[in-house]
This record gives sequence, C-alpha cells and structure tokens, in this order.
Amino acid sequence: MIEKRTFESLGHADHGWLNARHHFSFANYYNPERMGWGAIRVWNDDEIGPNSGFPPHPHKDMEIITYVRSGAITHQDSMGNTGRTGAGDVQVMSAGTGVRHAEYNLESETTTLFQIWIMPRASGGAPSWGAKPFPKGERSGKFVTLASGFAEDSDALPIRADARVLGATIKAGESVTHSVGEGRHAYLVPAVGKITIDGEPFNARDGAALSGGQTVTITAIEDAEIVLVDSE
Repeated sequence: MIEKRTFESLGHADHGWLNARHHFSFANYYNPERMGWGAIRVWNDDEIGPNSGFPPHPHKDMEIITYVRSGAITHQDSMGNTGRTGAGDVQVMSAGTGVRHAEYNLESETTTLFQIWIMPRASGGAPSWGAKPFPKGERSGKFVTLASGFAEDSDALPIRADARVLGATIKAGESVTHSVGEGRHAYLVPAVGKITIDGEPFNARDGAALSGGQTVTITAIEDAEIVLVDSE
C-alpha cells in the first residue's frame, strides 16, 4: 500500500551542470519496475548549476510541472512566453500538439527543483504555459492544490490530466492526512525534512508510492515541505 523509494535507490545522472535523480525510468536510467505510477510518468530531482540549463528542446502530449525548491528557473518557449519561477513556486506547461522550451538557471546559485510529467487525459490541443507563486504560509499545516485538472480547483494552475499537484509545509510534530481514492495513485516526496507516513520513516527526497483506497497520515519529524501528486 506504501512503497518506499529511498533517495539512494533513485536513478542518477551527473552531467556537471546538471545533477539529476530519477524516481522513474528516464533517459539512460531504465528500471522496468519504475516506468510510472498511474498517469505519473516522470519525477526528476534536479540540481542545476549557476548560469546553465536546458537549451531549447521539444515536447508533445505531456503535462510538465516544475516545482522550484531553491533558487529560480527562467522559462522561454516557442509560444513567446518567458518567466522566472522562484523557490516554492510552480510552473506548468501543457505540451499539447507540440512546443519547444528552454529552462535556464540564470542565478548565481545552484537551483534545485522537481520536474514532474503527467500523461494528459487526451492527446492534442494547443500548447500552453503558466506560473504562479504559492506563499508557503498559505500551505502551513495543510495541503494546498498547486496544479489541477479539475475545474473546482479554481485557484490552482490548470493542467489537462485527471490529477492534482499538492504542496504542504508542516512543522515538527504536526500531521496532515491524504486520502487516495480507489483506483488512483499518489506519489509523495518530502522536499525538505524527515517525515513518517503511517509510522514509516522517510528522509528528505525519498519517494513514496501510495496505492488507492487508503488514507495516510503524514507526520513531520523535522520541519518539512511536501509535494504530492494524486493521479489516475
């Protein structure tokens, strides 16, 4: 019901400017038991060196969510969008029929982020991009929906998938709960801090694959920042 994926067990690629860990099979990391989790296809834990980044490259039919943990990322795309997304904030790109984008760290410090790919509910559609700040104080002690494919989540960034991206900051000793619906899949990573999930310990940047049909209790052993994706 809860599968633990330690940080040390993740795929690893160090390109000098980019030090990446892969929760799921990606690029040269292949693990047939970690091809995805429900509609979640990619969860990369990236450290991007100062004044470097990903040059323009294409995507198609994928929802791409970037959660910046420290530093900032500057986005450019073939639709004419540009934007800088800082720590704790989120950007989303619906690749749709096809888009080219670049993601640069133009800062003087290393930028760390989670890059999450979710398969869309349908292929095609015009590509789009958006970004939004999410002050950590607004998600203190509770989950807040950062990106969502559900119309009722009007404050969240829209994505084209039956999924939600949630964030929470919880102080040491505090707990939050999350219910995973029958047939759904959730994946949780503490960006910062040690936690327990139903009593099982997880360190920062460990992954937890949560099966559907259960409610879990997440307790912070240390002040923690949590990202969770709940998908089909």
